[in-house]
Amino acid sequence: MIVLSTLDYVLIISFFLITLFIGIYVSKTSGKDSTEYFLSGRNMPWWLLGVSMVATTFSTDTPNFVTDIVRKDGVSANWMWWAFLITGLLTVFVYAKLWRKSNVKTDIEFYELRYGGKPARFLRGFRALYLGFLFNVFAMAGVTLAAIKIGSIMLGLEPWETIVYAGTVTVIFSALGGFKGVVYTDFILFFTAMAGSIGAAYYLVNLPQIGGIEALIAHKNVADKLSILPDFNDTEALITLLIIPLTVQWWSSWYPGAEPGGGGYIAQRMLAAKDENHAIGATFFFNIMHYALRPWPWILVALASLIIFPDIASIQEAFPNITQDKLGNDLAYSAMLTKLPSGLLGLVLASLIAAYMSTISTHLNWGSSYIVNDFYKQHIKKEASEKELVLVGRISTIVLMLFSALFALYLQNAKQLFDIIIMFGAGTGLIFILRWFWWRINAWSEISAMIVSGVISLIFSSETITQLFFSEQGFFPAWAKLPIIVFSTTLLWLLVTFITQPENQEVLVHFYKKTQPGGPGWSRVLKQLNTDDLKVIDLHKKWNVPAGIVAMLIGCILIYGCLFASGYWIYRAYKHAIIASIVVVIAGFFLIKVWRKIKADIL
Repeated sequence: MIVLSTLDYVLIISFFLITLFIGIYVSKTSGKDSTEYFLSGRNMPWWLLGVSMVATTFSTDTPNFVTDIVRKDGVSANWMWWAFLITGLLTVFVYAKLWRKSNVKTDIEFYELRYGGKPARFLRGFRALYLGFLFNVFAMAGVTLAAIKIGSIMLGLEPWETIVYAGTVTVIFSALGGFKGVVYTDFILFFTAMAGSIGAAYYLVNLPQIGGIEALIAHKNVADKLSILPDFNDTEALITLLIIPLTVQWWSSWYPGAEPGGGGYIAQRMLAAKDENHAIGATFFFNIMHYALRPWPWILVALASLIIFPDIASIQEAFPNITQDKLGNDLAYSAMLTKLPSGLLGLVLASLIAAYMSTISTHLNWGSSYIVNDFYKQHIKKEASEKELVLVGRISTIVLMLFSALFALYLQNAKQLFDIIIMFGAGTGLIFILRWFWWRINAWSEISAMIVSGVISLIFSSETITQLFFSEQGFFPAWAKLPIIVFSTTLLWLLVTFITQPENQEVLVHFYKKTQPGGPGWSRVLKQLNTDDLKVIDLHKKWNVPAGIVAMLIGCILIYGCLFASGYWIYRAYKHAIIASIVVVIAGFFLIKVWRKIKADIL
């Protein structure tokens, strides 16, 4: 436990007061109607939404998660989430404009735009609770668990104390300010969190016990953890950490903030943008910051922790008050922060509070939007007034916070939750990518994929099945579990698609007229259009998805190039850093050219 100075308390309390003031200040306009409460009137600029996306995904559990995997498997283990850049950039250059054109209030409302009848209505209501409540509570519980560990290590707080102190302020300003309050506070939270993470990394790497970046890199505990790519001679590590994420995971698995085809709180921000160009700009800015630049301060602290706390036993020895069920490598990040001096310690604690509040407030508003717009209004009270919908939104915000806090008390680490969510969403991602561009996908496709993925994941997560099929003595290697779930789920939802009736022609035409996705996957529907329908569709307009895919590929080279360049400059590997930097410049040049073409097609 650390002792805070007066300066530390001033920084932390000031931060709390600022965020509360913003929530109260915007509460009047945010409560005007549900569109204002959940989308801030759809007039947000790209830079504010982009910063909000980055702040939201900062999260208190992310540095803990990064520390956990770096300490166990090295820097290259981050490819299990770095691979999601591909779907992130596909969202930027292909799906962002489609989401904005759809003009729905939530991405769940999309179901009754794309599909029709009772299956679409069921799917919308069920997914609203499944994602807005169940999965949302999972995600927030992971964030709250990280806050509990930070509070326990750094301040000696009991779990319930951390939840009460941090959760109360967050839920108050989230319930009052709505989406506008979330986005405005995110702007402050972003800079606070960035300053805290960078300041902490710089100070901790230069501790006398570590001796600076060169001594860190040369240390025997760290030397074998530095590589940005897995060891190509270690087949299992290469397949698990790089090949599976880059070839299967990115397009097949649903994960909050990295949904194939866009979705969740990323979609919420795209829907709140002024227009399609602002939606594209926001998501592109987010992907650069999220994947290329922000991870390195966390990685450096994780590497430094291997010197100060080389194993879990050393963490337990230093912090004997930590209970056995919360003990793990992820605690090393919080443990390192106890070495910070007064002033910087207050800033870093404020930054961690910022990360927690930003992520939780976004999840609360996003989950509440599903419950209000896609469940309550559709299944409970269709004639509900706008004032009532805002009230239900505020009540559901509080309920979501309570359930996530209770669930957090039963979790052990962030990696545990990451694996659960990845497994449960495995095999569904291809539907989210194709449903915009292939008319034959129907509501039953999504319903079957959702059920099959969940059932197979539950079966494969049992210890008996794992030992029988995915152990050293089993039929398959451990890394085969995700591909098998993906293949089985995909095969079954495709089968269901072809044995069930396609969506009504009227529904398909309405969807196409509103979003105009284009492409050969709609040719059969377009051939049946009447004269009136043809008047609102430009059949001669060039399909810009191929250009979007080219931009995605160039963007991946650009951002991964930034990732490698940043790492090599930090490692003092100047030759590799210069090469990576040149690649970034060249990729940037070509991306600008392709982007201009895409923007011209949108206008």
